[in-house]
Amino acid sequence: MKKIFLFALSLASLSAFSQEVMTKELLWKLGRVSPLGISKDGKNLIYKVGYANMEEDKFDTTTYQIPLAGGVPTEITEYKDLLTDKNVSPTGEYVLLDKAVKVNNVLGKDLYPNMPKSDAYVFDGLDYRHWDTWNDGSHNHVFYAPIGKEDAAIDIMPNEPYDAPQKPFGGDEDYVWAPDGKSIVYVAKKKFGTEYATSTNTDLYEYNLATKVTKNLTEANVGYDTNPTFSPQGYLTWLQMKRDGYEADKNDLIVRYEGGDQNLTANWDGTVGSYQWSKDGSKIYFTAAVGGTIQLFEVNFPGRKRIAPVVRQITDGKFDVTGIVGIDGDKAIVTRTDFNHATEVFSYDMKKKTWNQITKVNDDIYSKIALSHSEKRIVKTVDGKDMVTWVVYPPNFDPNKKYPTLLYAQGGPQSALSQFYSFRWNFQLMAAEGYIIVAPNRRGMPGHGVEWNEAISKDWGGKPMQDYLAAIDDVATEKYVDKERLGAVGASYGGYSVFFLAGIHENRFKSFISHCGVFDLVSMYGTTEEVFFPNFDTGGAYWEKDNKDAQNAYANFNPINNVDKWNTPILIIQGGKDYRVPIGQGQEAFQAAQLRGVKSRFLYLPEENHWVVRPQNAQVWQGEFFRWLKETL
Repeated sequence: MKKIFLFALSLASLSAFSQEVMTKELLWKLGRVSPLGISKDGKNLIYKVGYANMEEDKFDTTTYQIPLAGGVPTEITEYKDLLTDKNVSPTGEYVLLDKAVKVNNVLGKDLYPNMPKSDAYVFDGLDYRHWDTWNDGSHNHVFYAPIGKEDAAIDIMPNEPYDAPQKPFGGDEDYVWAPDGKSIVYVAKKKFGTEYATSTNTDLYEYNLATKVTKNLTEANVGYDTNPTFSPQGYLTWLQMKRDGYEADKNDLIVRYEGGDQNLTANWDGTVGSYQWSKDGSKIYFTAAVGGTIQLFEVNFPGRKRIAPVVRQITDGKFDVTGIVGIDGDKAIVTRTDFNHATEVFSYDMKKKTWNQITKVNDDIYSKIALSHSEKRIVKTVDGKDMVTWVVYPPNFDPNKKYPTLLYAQGGPQSALSQFYSFRWNFQLMAAEGYIIVAPNRRGMPGHGVEWNEAISKDWGGKPMQDYLAAIDDVATEKYVDKERLGAVGASYGGYSVFFLAGIHENRFKSFISHCGVFDLVSMYGTTEEVFFPNFDTGGAYWEKDNKDAQNAYANFNPINNVDKWNTPILIIQGGKDYRVPIGQGQEAFQAAQLRGVKSRFLYLPEENHWVVRPQNAQVWQGEFFRWLKETL
């Protein structure tokens, strides 16, 4: 099989030899497709395309409609009347909306009105900052208003110091009308301050318009309850995690039916992403990670029938189904990516098992460049388990040459390493620059069973690190890998992984790049905002001397404990508004490297958070990424 694969790569290389390859400038000329929905008449897809305006350092967006069967897109300026608005009540009387409301006085000028120029904050508990924003006493609240009279909107959470939608990423998926239009169901974590920062216990609440009474619908569950919808027959449906404090718990589909809750995915060894009911209410379609990809699944809804729900995988291939736009009879309208292609919208015929690409925003660019090839490789771990590992080869790959090779460490730590397309960690671009990429689905990732997904918690520096080394060692046996030019790169937990590997790699790697990585578990515990995360994943606080999990983590899995072994060049990248992994982590790591005399560089992005979102900063990021590799690898 290996000989056939390499021969095929050689033929592909010959045919693509004259083509250009992806560049960082070209990457940011790609259109970013965002579907808005299917038109009311069921004939057209409505979608937006965003393009980076590099000169003005922003994005310009245009809206289009295109027939679901494919065709020529038409630019439109108004689209709201073309789509069904889920936020309009079933009776047509009201519309739902959300906005920030000032609830608490925490600013100096609030507490001391005679000091209007004060920029002080005063806090009595945690949650004083979140993601990239300091808490100014405002909270997101859900409102409803008579159609056309949004100025008369009524706050359904008056004076409550809680958020709906949830911060920092919640949107209108956090609230929905009940089918009779008499009540509103919304998601909120009704905890405040330190209690908020140490818990994941969101619940579904029902607000009755007539009585103004709010009822907790999921009080019995102490973990995440999110994404409420109603089935075509009117049954409340949502996603549920069971354990408080565990943000990456198994996500199950729950249906409230005749007074009881049915868990449709309880016996399925996976975790649910987004979902949507079929029009007849007989089944639910959902996305989920599986085998290093994200695919479309379905599960039947038994109702009164005494049969167990059965989960069935609908799609399969070397791509990700990243979202469900709609279900049109036997056709699923979805978004799709792979390592060579940014998001486009596709139609999948579930009976014929055929694909039809609806949007073709970036086809012209891709048709003019040589694409990389990716291979799914099975690597044996140190304890004899099979680990899926993606290997991505440069365009025009020649197996008779030797290539520098990058170990990619995924963040999360429990996010899927699938056929994603990132505008920062872009494998297509890395491969186009002449690097082979090795991307292992190490312990902690969904798509390989719940046990594998959970195996990273309280073992950050244990088996997952051995998984990384097993992957790079295995691929490095190939003659086309230059064993003298190996690097390791990653962000978030991937950045932590780089810091940790720097102290244990035994001279395997010649270069490291760590972006927003955890460097010191102790100072991280003292400055990160969602404290429930280290409480669960690390095991607890560093001062809990009788907590064996916590003490093991701080003693054995803290990168600072191995800095005396650092001897390899390292680029450290940090956002100034990253409150998840605060700036001190990057500063401490850079200072340690410099004082130890290790070649190092610090890329500081003062206005960026855990990500890099501004176009010009993204270009600098890519420039520094590859400049460092050219210098050190």
